[in-house]
Amino acid sequence: MKNCFIGQSGGPTVAINASLAGVITQCQKEGFTHIYGMINGIQGLLKNKFIDIKDKFNSEEKIDALKHSPAMYLGSCRYKLPTVSDDKDTYDLLFKKFNDLEITDFFYIGGNDSMDTVAKLAAYGETINSPIHFIGIPKTIDNDLMGTDHTPGFGSAAKYVASSMLEIAYDSSIYKLDAITIVEIMGRNAGWLTAASALARTECNDA
Repeated sequence: MKNCFIGQSGGPTVAINASLAGVITQCQKEGFTHIYGMINGIQGLLKNKFIDIKDKFNSEEKIDALKHSPAMYLGSCRYKLPTVSDDKDTYDLLFKKFNDLEITDFFYIGGNDSMDTVAKLAAYGETINSPIHFIGIPKTIDNDLMGTDHTPGFGSAAKYVASSMLEIAYDSSIYKLDAITIVEIMGRNAGWLTAASALARTECNDA
């Protein structure tokens, strides 16, 4: 028997439901008995909020619809898992849930904090000889996950930024005015999205 948990965390991107669809599809091919979806990520799981989504996506049409759905199907959270030394009870509670449901695999789709959660669970699992596979699936528009060339979510955000900058530049260029437009672009400690604004430069403008 193979059972898994899948969760989504952090901010939504164009790609995050497509990543979820990919995990569900492969788990179905691998013959998982139960595919549990955490409602609002690890925070929801701690409150026993999860559903079995195996039978909800039993056709190519439903999987394809999920791939193109906006936002996050399973909901999200902004929860940073504490360290074992700070809160061992949380780990004991999670692993009890895993054992009760005979979980063999854990998939978490998200950015930095989500990958941190996966790393912490995997490390604790090793200390108690847990056979569960903990797998992080990268997603972040900031493109700042170590070890990745580019992350799902970054491409669509970069295109949005460049398109917006180009529209601002064209709109400004129709007037005979000297103008400065300041656009604030997010990125936490990374500058990839800001750098992507240079894609707006064309032979007609130097935005």
